[in-house]
Amino acid sequence: MSKRVLITGAAGFLGSHLCDRFIKEGYRVVGMDNLITGAMMNIEHLFPLEQFEFYHHDVSNYVHVAGDLDYILHFASPASPIDYLKMPIQTMKVGSLGTHNLLGLALSKGARMLIASTSEVYGDPLVHPQTEDYWGNVNPIGPRGVYDEAKRFQEALTMAYHTYHGLETRMVRIFNTYGPRMRVNDGRVLPAFFSQAIRGEGLTVFGDGSQTRSFCYVDDLVEGIYRLLHSDCHMPVNIGNPDEINILDFAEEVLALVGNPAAHIINKPLPTDDPKVRKPNISKAKEVLGWEPKFNRAEGMAITYEYFKGVVPVNA
Repeated sequence: MSKRVLITGAAGFLGSHLCDRFIKEGYRVVGMDNLITGAMMNIEHLFPLEQFEFYHHDVSNYVHVAGDLDYILHFASPASPIDYLKMPIQTMKVGSLGTHNLLGLALSKGARMLIASTSEVYGDPLVHPQTEDYWGNVNPIGPRGVYDEAKRFQEALTMAYHTYHGLETRMVRIFNTYGPRMRVNDGRVLPAFFSQAIRGEGLTVFGDGSQTRSFCYVDDLVEGIYRLLHSDCHMPVNIGNPDEINILDFAEEVLALVGNPAAHIINKPLPTDDPKVRKPNISKAKEVLGWEPKFNRAEGMAITYEYFKGVVPVNA
């Protein structure tokens, strides 16, 4: 019998790509999502498959899945500032109560559990690039704290289950990821820039655009997560692309790719606690997982642009 995996946040951007990967690898996949930010269109192609089943459920409430489970991947959470600023309490609950419920389920099933943590645990970092042993610079009561601290608590709780109960756990710290199935209006910089450029609007650059990000194509991220799940490493591992770029230059790249003469750059004030730099040190992923990204930004952006051309409503 093939192995069975529960993926929470299955209808979201990353969750849906993980569902695809595990189906491709021959697993039976149980998808779970409450659909507050996920979209059924991301996984509707999987419903005809007998090896896929779906639960419409909020993991902040008690989670029951009948039958065996070999792995649990916890990817349920609002993940963009526009979402977690609008839903701060739900964001805290899915990182705390949701994680607790799923760790309990993993313990009862004898399943290995992997949690989706984030580079946001490093906050506005004073160490650059960020290594896994850096404890971070997070404002716990700032507007971004609901997401940052939910993820930090999620890591602490997961480690407690590993230490106290001997549960097999894995932790991935995800850096900025992009690709098809990102929501047009999710507020993150790449969907915002593509949508604005396609519509011929101003690309919103906050501050002077000198803040940096490092963008990883989704297929590379999924490969890293898959390797981490099957590794022996229970400590956090950064998965991201260390190819760093400042936001102003990134906006120029999007303008050149889209080629809409009406599109232009506009500047707005920098949001509170917006990280000034973001770049993963991936030495650990290279050493422990034999992983590094394969897609360069030009390749990934070209694929992602083709997706956004099909989903951005031009006259919106």
